Amino acid sequence: MNPGRPSKGSKELIGRWRIEEMDLWDRDALDLVAPAFIEFRFDDTGQFGFIAVRGWMDCREAEIDDRPGLEFSWEGNDECDPASGRGWAALQSDGSEAGHIYFHMGDDSAFRAKRE
Repeated sequence: MNPGRPSKGSKELIGRWRIEEMDLWDRDALDLVAPAFIEFRFDDTGQFGFIAVRGWMDCREAEIDDRPGLEFSWEGNDECDPASGRGWAALQSDGSEAGHIYFHMGDDSAFRAKRE
C-alpha cells in the first residue's frame, strides 16, 4: 500500500456520492442548502457538503474493516464559521459507501452514501 496513491480498491471510491443518511441529522436537514454529497478525486483531494457545512479534503488510502477506503482531514466552514476535522469512508459489499465525519472539538456523525 502506497500512501497518497489510491489502490485498485480505493479507486472505486473516486467520484461523487449522494449522502443518503447521517446519524445526527434527518434528510430535510442534510439537504438544507443543496443536496448532500461527498466527492473523492484522483489527486487525493475531495469535498463534501451537507446542511450549511462545506469541507475540502486531503485524502489518503486506508484499509477500513478489511475494505478499501480513504481517510481524510478537512477544512471548510459551518454556517460561514471556520471548521475542520477528519473522517473516513469505505466501500461496502453492496456498492454503497459508509463513513464518518468528525468536527474538530465538536460533533461527529456516521454517514451512508450512494454513487450519483
